[in-house]
Amino acid sequence: MQISGNIINIFEKKIQLGTIEIENGLIQKLSLQSGASSLHSYILPGFVDAHVHVESSMLTPIQFARLAVVHGTVATVSDPHEIGNVLGKAGVEYMIENGRETPFKFCFGAPPCVPATTFETAGATITPNDIEELFINYPEIGYLAEVMNFPGVLNHDPDMMAKIALAKQYNKPVDGHAPGLRGDNARRYIEAGCQTDHECFTAEEALDKLKYGMKILIREGSAAKNFEALIGLLPEHYENMMFCSDDKHPDNLVEGHINLLVKRALTKYPNLLFEILQMACVNPVLHYQIPVGLLNEGNSADFIVIDNLQDFNVLQTYLNGEIVSENGVSNIPNLPSEIVNNFTCSFKKKEDFTVEDKGSLIKVIEVLDGQLITLKSEHLPKILNGFVVSDVERDILKIVVVNRYQDAPPAIAFIKNFGLQQGAIASSVAHDSHNIIAVGVDDESICDAVNMIIEARGGVSAINGKGQKNILKLPIAGIMSDRDGYEVAKEYSAIDQFAKQLGCTLNSPFMSLSFMALLVIPNLKLSDLGLFDGEKFSFTSIFVK
Repeated sequence: MQISGNIINIFEKKIQLGTIEIENGLIQKLSLQSGASSLHSYILPGFVDAHVHVESSMLTPIQFARLAVVHGTVATVSDPHEIGNVLGKAGVEYMIENGRETPFKFCFGAPPCVPATTFETAGATITPNDIEELFINYPEIGYLAEVMNFPGVLNHDPDMMAKIALAKQYNKPVDGHAPGLRGDNARRYIEAGCQTDHECFTAEEALDKLKYGMKILIREGSAAKNFEALIGLLPEHYENMMFCSDDKHPDNLVEGHINLLVKRALTKYPNLLFEILQMACVNPVLHYQIPVGLLNEGNSADFIVIDNLQDFNVLQTYLNGEIVSENGVSNIPNLPSEIVNNFTCSFKKKEDFTVEDKGSLIKVIEVLDGQLITLKSEHLPKILNGFVVSDVERDILKIVVVNRYQDAPPAIAFIKNFGLQQGAIASSVAHDSHNIIAVGVDDESICDAVNMIIEARGGVSAINGKGQKNILKLPIAGIMSDRDGYEVAKEYSAIDQFAKQLGCTLNSPFMSLSFMALLVIPNLKLSDLGLFDGEKFSFTSIFVK
């Protein structure tokens, strides 16, 4: 098979008209001429998402791949710690086996922080022995996934250090995760072996980490958006930077992927095409040693064809010499996926969500739209019949986390900036332990939204003040659907709009909600065990003493 076009050579920073000869899935020969031709399309290596949790798309690897290849993505560096927190090592193995049903190049990580902290209830634990077995038994395991327990690294926690030591023993890269870590602590964390970070939300923080040899990922996901804060570093530091989405909900994945970041970067730096493509296509492949071809003779025939260097529309995506998408249509088969789960809790009563007044100010979580970090503030509570209740007028709403793995009293706190005027929303996609999280204007609505999730054994739900209900069921581990990705995206868009009709002012209500239980990101979060101060790394009362 042959294909001709303007071939973009990222390594030599030049474009030449040429022909690629493909045999047995490999590039057998590259025949190049001098210069490019305006009559031809452009051929370049495919895009790679340098850090993503496939589960956060609410899709299986099969369905994720079907949507991603349309946008020119040929590979992902995929941390499966979401399903790991639900099912342990068996969950990671599920992702690998599911991904093997596609030609897509999944580079999975071995998750070292399951559970993410000791301050929450997860469905499983991943031990150093599990990590070693994953390294030994699965070639798809290409790295040690994000080391979120940076206090454990700095304090030489034996379990954490054993997992990093195994990565070094098996010559695997180690992903970092250290939001806000600066100075000497950043240096010590990096010297311990943590090589990347996707959590920088200021250029100053990123520069601090680059100085000590860390590679920085520019993240633009459905909730966390750091592109604008970090893109200014590209001209000087592109060799040590990559693009990633981290968490991408299905409706956003239908719209685009890494291709959108490339186009945005080109609008800011139109003369840095090769540098931008190095970040999008080359750096992840080389850092993680992913078996993705980079348009060299002998490489796997993995590449994309685009129309021009302005619109950057993806015309075709090739994997192993086969066309896996063409003109916006995926050719990857829509295969069924096995349903696995871990969901054991009973229906709740509205009385389970009451909070007795203690006669003091309350601590309130403040959501920041487009960020994983939160702020914290103190407010006078609204009291009704001796109980603290949601205050819609001041946008101080009740938030709860319900243990999905066993029956236990819900954890309750208060949150600001969701903006709901009626009803409630709930989700069993709640990083990282994936218990049930809900926010609402009254206890009855919260209870109804939570019980919809329990009945479905996973999903995202919403209810308005008139009793109208909506749910997207996620039967696989309570975090993924077993259905066609485009159908899931359509249903997710519908429930997202339903949540906004309730008054929610956030750009991505359910994605933002899912991070309110993520304790490793400061400042104030809620686990199933109680309100958690991410700066002090300890539990705190909702009442100001």
